Amino acid sequence: MTAAASTTATKPARRGWAFLAPTILPGFGTAFGFTLAYLCLIVLIPLGHMALRAADVGWDRFWAITLAPRVLHAFFVSFGCALAAALINAVFGLVVAWVLVRYRFPGRRLIDAMVDLPFALPTSVAGIALTAIYAPNGWIGALAKAAGFKIAFTPLGIVIALVFVGMPFIVRTVEPVLQDLDAEVEEAAASLGATRWQTFTKVLLPTILPALITGVALAFARGVGEYGSVIFIAGNIPAVSEIVPLLIVARLEQYDYAGATVIATAMMGVSFLMLLGINFLQRWTRSRHAR
Repeated sequence: MTAAASTTATKPARRGWAFLAPTILPGFGTAFGFTLAYLCLIVLIPLGHMALRAADVGWDRFWAITLAPRVLHAFFVSFGCALAAALINAVFGLVVAWVLVRYRFPGRRLIDAMVDLPFALPTSVAGIALTAIYAPNGWIGALAKAAGFKIAFTPLGIVIALVFVGMPFIVRTVEPVLQDLDAEVEEAAASLGATRWQTFTKVLLPTILPALITGVALAFARGVGEYGSVIFIAGNIPAVSEIVPLLIVARLEQYDYAGATVIATAMMGVSFLMLLGINFLQRWTRSRHAR
């Protein structure tokens, strides 16, 4: 028997709960307990309580509220605008990250700081600023009105607001990957006769894609639940520019707590399913890239 075979034979198999075996880093049990307690208190218990309250209304009323035309349109606007904004940011956020990583120019640090501005700026302030510009009497909104269309108080205005709040997620997720990607890789591809487009699609994009999908998922999740930057520019017009968070607040203002809870629970379920699908897509992309 060789040394390798004997080592394999004597090495105990890790089965069942073997992943809980002691590791080099101490304190797993305490840290794991605090993690579970924190997640339960902050996430699981509040959301579970909301789901239980929604179940109290009965399934017939639950589906009647959820499938009402006004509610369905609000879901379509919320998820559709969030997806559109995330895809727009996927393109232009990648361009911004590329410029900040690959080029050195005066004012680069200022532009880099401006990327994080939507994180620090209160979303209601952003909503007021965007509405002032894109409203029919605003600077850009007046030009759009003269051209025959509106921006504010339409789904287009919602998309613009969600692009504003979601851009940093794409840039900050892709930036570290671009920093680790050596420029020599592009030079090698060019020396082998690859065009710029072939270099991007065959060499750069497969490396960037997992991080880009992660950024899109984060921007999409932020856009679905965004409220502060949207309430002013959306206008809250039923069947036109009403999003689910605004509809929930409207139900609360009407003291329809059961309806608000049902809509919130339905939105939580749809969001969870979509994020689960995005996570599977991320895992598939990373496993394909690893091959």
